[in-house]
Amino acid sequence: MLDAYPDNRLALILLWGFSALVMAFLMLPTLVVVPLSFSASDLLEFPPRAYSLRWYENFFGSATWMAGLRTSLILGTLTATVAVPLALLACISINRLGGKAALAIQGVLLTPSIVPGILLAIGLFFVLAAQGLVGTLFGVLVGHVVLAIPVACIVLLPALARFDWNQVQAARSLGANWARAIGGIIVPQLRLSLLSATLMAFLTSLDESVISIFVASGRNSTLPKLMFLSLRDQIDPTIAAISTLWTAIVVVVVLIVTLRQRS
Repeated sequence: MLDAYPDNRLALILLWGFSALVMAFLMLPTLVVVPLSFSASDLLEFPPRAYSLRWYENFFGSATWMAGLRTSLILGTLTATVAVPLALLACISINRLGGKAALAIQGVLLTPSIVPGILLAIGLFFVLAAQGLVGTLFGVLVGHVVLAIPVACIVLLPALARFDWNQVQAARSLGANWARAIGGIIVPQLRLSLLSATLMAFLTSLDESVISIFVASGRNSTLPKLMFLSLRDQIDPTIAAISTLWTAIVVVVVLIVTLRQRS
C-alpha cells in the first residue's frame, strides 16, 4: 500500500499518522485496564493512587476463578479441535458443489454469525434442555462449536477457492479415496489457513459469554460468564486482573501462531 506513494513524503506521514491514531483508538481501552489491575484500591480507579498485586493473588487464590479458567481453556481447545475439521469438510463441499446448492449451504453455515447472540443462546438453551445437556461441558461445547464453525469457514473458503483441485483429481484417478486426498494433499497445502482457522475458533470460544450464561452452570461455568456475574453483583478489581491475564494469553497465542506461520 505504501508503494503507491513512493515520492510523496507528506502522504506517507499522513498515512502513518492515521494508522497510529487507529491503533491507539483500538488499543488504549485495553491498555487502560492494565494499570487498573495493579490498583491497591477496593474500587476501580484510574490512575491508581497506590499499586498492589492483591487482585492477582485474589484471582489465583480463588478456586472458583481457577475452575472457570480451566473450563475456558479446555472448551477453547475442544472447540477448535471439533469446529475446524467440520468447517473444512463443509468448505470442500461448498467448493465442489457450486451453484445454488453451495450458496444455500454457505448461508446455513454462516447463520450463527448473523443471528443476534441472545436469540441464538435462547434457542440453544431450549434445544439442549430437551436433551438434558444444560449445565454440562458437552452442552457448552455444542454452543461454542456452533459459533466457531462460521468463523473457521470464513477463513477457509478463500483458501479453498485458490486451491488447485487438479492435484486432488490426479490423486483420485490413481486410486486415492477422499480421506487420503484430503489428508495427504489438501491439509498440508492449507496448513497456514487451517492454523489461522484454529486460532480464530479457539479465540471465539475463549471470548464467548452470552451462550455460556444461558447454557453453562456450576463447575462448567466459563471464565467470561463468571466475570459478567461478578460485575453484576459488584465492581471487583479482580476483573481488571483477569482481563489483563486474558489479554496476555490471547497475545501469546497469536504470537505463537504468527511465528509458526513465518517458520
